[in-house]
Amino acid sequence: MDYQALAELLYPSVQHDCDYYEAKYPERNLPEGAKVLRFAPSPTGYLHLGGVYQVMCDERLAHLSGGVFMLRIEDTDSKRELADGIRVITDGISKFGIQIDEGMTPDGEKGAYGPYRQSQRAEIYHTFAKKLVAEGKAYPCFCNEERLSAMRAEQEAKKVNPGYYGEYAACRDLSLEEVKAHLDNGDKFVLRFRACPTGERPEFTDCVRGRIDVPENDVDMVLIKSDGIPVYHFAHVVDDHLMRTTHVVRGEEWLATLPLHVQLFDAMGWKRPEYIHTATIMKIDNGGKRKLSKRKDPEAAVEYFFTEGYPREALIDYLLMLLNSNYEEWRAANPDASYEAFPYSVEKMSNSGCLFDFNKLYDISKNVISRMDAKTAYASSTLWSANYDAEWHSLFTADPEKAIAILSIGRGGEKPRKDIGLWKELPAYAGFFFEERFDPDYSPLLGYDKADVEKVLAEYSALYQPEDDQTTWFGRIKELAVSLGYAPDTKTWKKNKESYKGHAGDVSMFLRVAVTGRTNSPDLCEVMRILGKEKVAERLEKAASYIKEKE
Repeated sequence: MDYQALAELLYPSVQHDCDYYEAKYPERNLPEGAKVLRFAPSPTGYLHLGGVYQVMCDERLAHLSGGVFMLRIEDTDSKRELADGIRVITDGISKFGIQIDEGMTPDGEKGAYGPYRQSQRAEIYHTFAKKLVAEGKAYPCFCNEERLSAMRAEQEAKKVNPGYYGEYAACRDLSLEEVKAHLDNGDKFVLRFRACPTGERPEFTDCVRGRIDVPENDVDMVLIKSDGIPVYHFAHVVDDHLMRTTHVVRGEEWLATLPLHVQLFDAMGWKRPEYIHTATIMKIDNGGKRKLSKRKDPEAAVEYFFTEGYPREALIDYLLMLLNSNYEEWRAANPDASYEAFPYSVEKMSNSGCLFDFNKLYDISKNVISRMDAKTAYASSTLWSANYDAEWHSLFTADPEKAIAILSIGRGGEKPRKDIGLWKELPAYAGFFFEERFDPDYSPLLGYDKADVEKVLAEYSALYQPEDDQTTWFGRIKELAVSLGYAPDTKTWKKNKESYKGHAGDVSMFLRVAVTGRTNSPDLCEVMRILGKEKVAERLEKAASYIKEKE
């Protein structure tokens, strides 16, 4: 067989040779040890959690080594592609604050190794496909679906491995004249890789799993489909080589295809990238573990977490805990440090399925929100409300100074309050500060002596001074409590309960329920200061009216 003539016959319109593209996309000028990694999703749906899980690994390994993180789009399946699929992906990555150095970015395509969309690289793929044909490593297959179905049925009947190989590879040894006849007849062809099995089980080294013993690929897999579009197996090999990818991060479900990919790199005469097969994200379902499903689980979509109001910092922390076994310990020792300071490493990655724990994520989110200063919390929460709760956003941002003061309560110090775990909880937490959301429940006041409650509500307005510090503020409440026969503190009351109606904390509760409409609220002194003397008096009067109505 004159393989060069076959190559010219199959790909007569190829304009350049392989050397042209090797020169166009040279080795990168990067520091020694710098890693080049890519995230290469298909724009066929939302950005899912497993994708961000990979992105975090890609980005950390690239940037910590002084390398490059790029976003490549594998959009060769036009039937499944969404019109705004690329935007969904780039926007999703941007929400995490992750820098895309090269490829498809929110601002468009950038970088010297593009195009970064596979649909725009057909000429490149055909050039290297032609090279394989010319070297006798690939051949055209004219088998139609009817013939392939008959082959599969025969293999099933004989209980042999399915696939196009050996005696079932009907087009493997077609002569040049037979190929010409098919082409003259208008028959379409796929290009298949000519597998040359040695009978040995090859060994590979994965950066996480170490030495891997896998079955050898003996199937003549399709490289280019009949419409001229490459399959993933071929396209990603060409792209990773020309874009000078050094490390490929992907899920462990791709381990089965590793033998084919290694064969293709070897057939092209290229250095293989290092492979990192990540552990599968699992969840508990009906008492057992299963893979997180894009079809079954709403939380598989990253947008779900943003809708719920998780700050991105919490998601990043949790994903890094799943990726690196020592991240949680590092975070505990460095609570205020950026995750970028963490020494991420492949050596600390798990090679077994990791369980996604919502309770753990919620606890992390509470910690993250509690550590924010008030201005950061305001910026983060209003970013959420602008997208997911327009009514609350309008209310909360009408007076930014007031909103920041609300978020300042209990913030800072060694043990900041952890009232909020999700930004969607903020309207319920802080709604009582706004008359539009003030829906008080005064019923707890009915559990106390009505005369005492009425007297406290009537007299406290004259006592309250917004400029009082915490000690002075509570001192006034104590004085009022003692005048009504209440103990100044819980300790005194417990020693001699018969002598007192209760303690100052009870009187404070009268005020809390009247002012906030609930029994549990942030620091009452700060709440009153934010509401102001006039609003406090108004609410005390409103609560007093409720008590009178119940008499």
